Order: sequence, then C-alpha cells, then structure tokens
Amino acid sequence: MLETSARLLRLLSLLQTPRDWTGTELAERLDVTTRTVRNDVERLRRLGYPVHATRGVVGGYRLGAGSSLPPLLLDDEEAVAVAIGLRTATGGSVEGIEEASLRALAKLEQVLPPRLRRRVGALQAYTVAVRPDRAGPGVAPELLTTIAAACRDHERLRFDYRAHGGASGRRDVEPYRLVNWGRRWYLIAWDTGRADWRTFRVDRLEPRTPTGPRFAPRPLPEEDVAAYVSRGVVSAPRRYRARVVLHAPAEAVAERLPAWVGTVEAVDERTCVLDTGADRPETVAEWLGVLGVDFDASDSPALADALRRLADRYRRAAGD
Repeated sequence: MLETSARLLRLLSLLQTPRDWTGTELAERLDVTTRTVRNDVERLRRLGYPVHATRGVVGGYRLGAGSSLPPLLLDDEEAVAVAIGLRTATGGSVEGIEEASLRALAKLEQVLPPRLRRRVGALQAYTVAVRPDRAGPGVAPELLTTIAAACRDHERLRFDYRAHGGASGRRDVEPYRLVNWGRRWYLIAWDTGRADWRTFRVDRLEPRTPTGPRFAPRPLPEEDVAAYVSRGVVSAPRRYRARVVLHAPAEAVAERLPAWVGTVEAVDERTCVLDTGADRPETVAEWLGVLGVDFDASDSPALADALRRLADRYRRAAGD
C-alpha cells in the first residue's frame, strides 16, 4: 500500500507540470506498465483530481481545473516561494487579501516539514518590512483579475478614467500588461480612440462590463514594460517641474533616489542634473534635502523660495 501511495504522489507531481504526458512516458517514469498508469489515473480521479485524457498520436494525460480545489504537491523551493509570497501579500498593494493571505500562510506553515519551516521562520524573524503608505491608492483584487483576464484573452476593455488633472472620460483600449510599482498598479494598453499606446493608473479606472470583442495582439512598445512605465510616470505632466544641478556623481544619486522622482543625467564625473517634478515645489525641496549632497537651485525661483522656507523651519526646530 505504501508503494502505491508513493507512486500516486509521484504521478500527481508529474501531471502538475504544464504539459501532456503519454501513458508510455508516465509508465517509463514510474517504472510500471501502462495498465498500472491507467488504474492510478482512475484512483486520482476518485480522489478529486480532474485528470483529462485525449486520444490519438499527440494525445495524453493532463491535470485540469476542477469544480473543487484538490490538494497540491509542491517541492521544497515552491513551498518556500509560496510562503514568502503570502507573507508579502499581507502588507501589499492589493486591498482585501491581507486576512486571506494570513489564513493561507497559517495552513501552509502547519504542514511544512521542519527544515522548511525553519527557513521561512528565519526570513520572518530577521526581515523588517517597511509598510506601505496606507493613504496611497489601493486596488481591489477583483479589478486586477478582470484586467488580467482581458489581457490573457485579448479582449477589449471599456472603462471610465479619471486623469491626473481630475478630468474624466470613457476609454476603449486593448489591454496588454499590468505593472506593479509599490502600491500603484499600471495598465499598458493600446488606446483605440487615440491610436497610440497609453499607461493608465488602475486605481483611477472603473471598468464597464462586459468586456469588448477580441483583438489581434500587436507588438508591445518595448520588451521591458517596467522601464516603459517608469519613464512614462517620470515624464507625466506635473504642476511644477525643475532641473537641479547636483554636485555628486550620477550613479551615486541614482542609487539614493526612487525612480519615480525623476531622471538623472550625468554632466561629468562629479556633477549631474536631476529633471524632476511634483505638485508643489516644497515636495521637490524635501526630496533634495534627503539626498545628502550639495546642489544648485538658483535657476528655479519657486524652488529657491521653498528651500528658504524649509531652511527657516529647520532652524526654528533646532532652536536657532
């Protein structure tokens, strides 16, 4: 009986890989006859695993999705990866999944072997997470899954969109990719009304159902969609923009500055220029203050005034 159980677990592990297995291939892997494979497949079906079989030269066995969720088999690295992902999700940017993530993590840790539980426990004990700003935008998981399904099935999306300036309008797009940046989610899509690529903040859109007709996929604007979104966010219209000369190497500044703050251009080995923007010059002044390098903002009067006000406040705080 033990040999049969071990063989069933091995068979289930093979079927969970994303491919079709012929009966002969499975028999060779398990060192049994094809008749034994057929009997074991029937046992898995009785246990609730939807094993699909197709006939013909290219036919075979594949584990499909069923009406209920049967137990899954994970190897050591997969189990640790899932545990880490669940722990990260408890404080992530998707609203409403924190409690469900904690419940799933508790169930997983309960059945982890001691060696894996120690690895996950060490990560928890010696890692400190910086919690995201709860005032920032959150996105409902249902919205993300709706958009992801439209991307997967190549179906148009129709939604009402609130732009940065507050104006609202209806958009009809061909969705391609979701990009996660901190607590913000972005959708890369082809805007059919403007006949061009656009990047949308997911927390600002309200989809209309049902989704539109299918479309033929077109090449993405860039292979590195994360870099594409990064540049788009940095160059987005802002109420105030400035170019500031920093007396530090560009590499050193880029390491300290979040990518969404702006772009850094090298002038020489000791100087660079920061092209940045924000809703207020005071925000830019605060970013510059935490860099810890000397800079010249004399060409930006509004920023210079904000720096003077900030300096006066700091001097008062220091008791001067």
